[in-house]
Amino acid sequence: MSKNYDVTVTRDGRWWMVGVPAIDGLTQARRLSEVEEMARELIALETGATLGDVAVNVHVQLDESGEDLARRAAEIKAVRMEAEAAEARALADSQRLARELAAANIPVRDIGALLGLSYQRVSQLVNS
Repeated sequence: MSKNYDVTVTRDGRWWMVGVPAIDGLTQARRLSEVEEMARELIALETGATLGDVAVNVHVQLDESGEDLARRAAEIKAVRMEAEAAEARALADSQRLARELAAANIPVRDIGALLGLSYQRVSQLVNS
């Protein structure tokens, strides 16, 4: 059964300091991508648990009293994913409308003007 540990990460010079308050432990990592592994290894070593039984919730802060930058980054990623999904829907809708208008013999330049796209892009949408 896996146990979750909160991990606080702050910058100290060229290193990320990785604190695990539940075990009063501290380690360091050169890169943020190494933090989870370093924290899990420290916790496993200190508690005698296996690595597979250790999970961490990483909280990245500029300083010990700062906000959780990992949470903010996750929010930004979620917004980016929503934007990508909206872009994909807009592309599919544009393609359907462009094909519908082209089938009605509307010139690609006029379709482009209607959709706010170049006539070359409309041609790609209609012919793809």
